[in-house]
Amino acid sequence: MGLRSINLDFSLNLLISDSPGPPTPAPERGRGPLQWASMTDDKGLRQRVTRQSEEAIGKLASGVLEHPVVNGAVSAAFETKQKATRAQEAAMGALNLPSASDIERLTRRLRGVSQRLEGIEDGLDRVEQRIDGLGTDTALDRRLAAIEERLERIEAAVAGSAPASKPAIG
Repeated sequence: MGLRSINLDFSLNLLISDSPGPPTPAPERGRGPLQWASMTDDKGLRQRVTRQSEEAIGKLASGVLEHPVVNGAVSAAFETKQKATRAQEAAMGALNLPSASDIERLTRRLRGVSQRLEGIEDGLDRVEQRIDGLGTDTALDRRLAAIEERLERIEAAVAGSAPASKPAIG
């Protein structure tokens, strides 16, 4: 397949005039003063020029990309890049070295493990706080102490009403 050359000529002529009516040719250098638009016209002009230049660039880009030679060259470049990437991964695998995709996969997995570990650490912190809270005088401890005190009173009452011949259990 022979290479073909593509020549693109792109020019933008802009004439700014304060006078109404059809535009007059731009003055040549050194042949008179240039006329500048006022500040209010400047924004409108800037927007118009921007819009027109964006349209022109868009048409140019689409025209270039639709050209069969350019389209074929871009497709061939992408195919070549994919082949080179596959060859590089095969060579790295043969040398037992990780490829970029292997490292990326490992990095994602490591992030997932790290997030799970952070969740476990948070859970352990909550359990530790609850255990520390149990170490102090809690409602459960107070209730247990009240039950023991009441049991002692019941034992004392039973022991006081029992005959002297029976030994107190205790």
